[in-house]
Formats: sequence, C-alpha cells, structure tokens
Amino acid sequence: MSWRLRVVHSTGFAYNAPVTSSYNEARLTPRSDNRQNVIVNRVETVPATRSYRYTDYWGTAVTAFDLHAPHEELEVSGSSVVETEAGQRPNESEQTDWDDLKSEYVIDRFDEVLGKTDYVPRNRPLAATARKLAKGLDPEAAVVAICSWVNAEMQYVPGTTGVHTSAVDAWSERKGVCQDYAHLTLLMLRSLGIPARYVSGYLHPNRDAEIDDVVEGQSHAWIEAWTGAWWGYDPTNDVPINEQHVSVGIGRDYSDVPPLKGIYTGGGATDLDVVVEITRLA
Repeated sequence: MSWRLRVVHSTGFAYNAPVTSSYNEARLTPRSDNRQNVIVNRVETVPATRSYRYTDYWGTAVTAFDLHAPHEELEVSGSSVVETEAGQRPNESEQTDWDDLKSEYVIDRFDEVLGKTDYVPRNRPLAATARKLAKGLDPEAAVVAICSWVNAEMQYVPGTTGVHTSAVDAWSERKGVCQDYAHLTLLMLRSLGIPARYVSGYLHPNRDAEIDDVVEGQSHAWIEAWTGAWWGYDPTNDVPINEQHVSVGIGRDYSDVPPLKGIYTGGGATDLDVVVEITRLA
C-alpha cells in the first residue's frame, strides 16, 4: 500500500544587521527511487533569487542560490508531494554472507561507507558489543539486532546533544535524538564490515493518519545497510522503513546531508525558526 504525502519545510533566519552576500545550498528535495516517486517539488526563498539545481556526489538533489542585495531576514521553503511505499529487504538471490562482506571487492566498492568519520569514529567497546550482538546471525539479522539494541539502550531526549555531537559523545550520555541513534548504529554496523549510510528525511508521526489532516512533521534520520542490496531501518523507532518515511539525502553521516548550509557576510544570525508540516493526501 502506498501513501501520498505533502511535505512543507520552512526555515527562517533573522540577522542583527544587514547581510550583504550569502551563498547557500538546500537539500529539501525528496529522492526518486524504487520506494519513492516525487510528483511535485519546489524550493523558494524570500527575498527571491535565482537558483540552480544539481545532484551531489551521493545522489542527493541540491538547490543552490546566492543573494547579493542587503537583507535582514531570509526564509527558505521546500514544498513537495511524494508517493512512498514500504521498504524492501534484499531478496533471497541478493542476500550476502559474512565472507562476501570481507571480500576485497566489497571492501573496495564501499570503502567510503565502511570507514570512520568525525561523527562516526571507531570505538573498541562498541565494536565488541556489535560482535556479541551479531554472533550466530546473518548480516541482515545483525542489522536489525543492532538497531533494536541502540533503540533499547538510548533514551530519546531532545536538547541533550547538538548538531556536532559524535556517536561516541551521544553514547557516553546514553541520550540523544534521531541523528545520534543513526550515527551510533552506523558505527556498530561498520565495525562489523557491513556497509552503512546515513539517511535524512521526514517522518509522518501517525501510522493511522487521516487524509488531508495537516500535522507537525519531523525532520528525521535513519540508516541504510548493504547486505547484498541497500535497505533501510529506523533505529529511533525500531521499525523498518515504511510509508511514513520520506527520504531526502544520503551520505556518510550528517555532514553530507544538512537541509541548509551556507556562508554569508554582514550581520550575525539572531533567530532561527524551523517548521515542518506534513499531510497525508492519499
């Protein structure tokens, strides 16, 4: 069963003095793939300016724009209508085993999503825990076991971590948000030699959503693992990816997929407002 969702993501900035120039990238366009079909998408700014689109190294659609007229406020809005389906795991002919994951071909092919990053460093105690959880399991079952363990061991507490918090820092607190759950899961999966990548997007919070009911949505993050083919799992909610999930960006970690980033000259930012609305249309 598929869902049709409308997502509106607006970010507003206010500055304490005029900004004279800014250069920006927005990752607000959902992916079109075997689970999603984007029907409509547009990214708009106030003040209005010309923009251009490109696809980055990881396959994420990017809207780039710059402003050169003085301004004290900036609003960036992405609006999309997308059809989603539940995610599918690798079929029997695609499934791989531990020996395949250790092969030179797989290690070379997926090197970038097997290595460490600032957000996903190496950690021996967590790697040892991952090995214990995976003992006696095939790679696919190991992915689910680790996601479930992260969900059980971490406490979802907004505000205890920040946008720059690493997986190890979040683990030391045993608290965090979806970004931290995803980074911690990636660390453990990669320590086993399972290629794993970070996914950013949105989540409709209500499985029994009413048609045309506009609700406060959530920017969300989860993981995709490769066990013969790519498939997704949400460790924050301990569920497979389903119709409620709208994926936007993929990468090694959060640094590859921020919804909005840029540089500017002039006044400093004094206020930031983010609103996500999501509506099930069908």
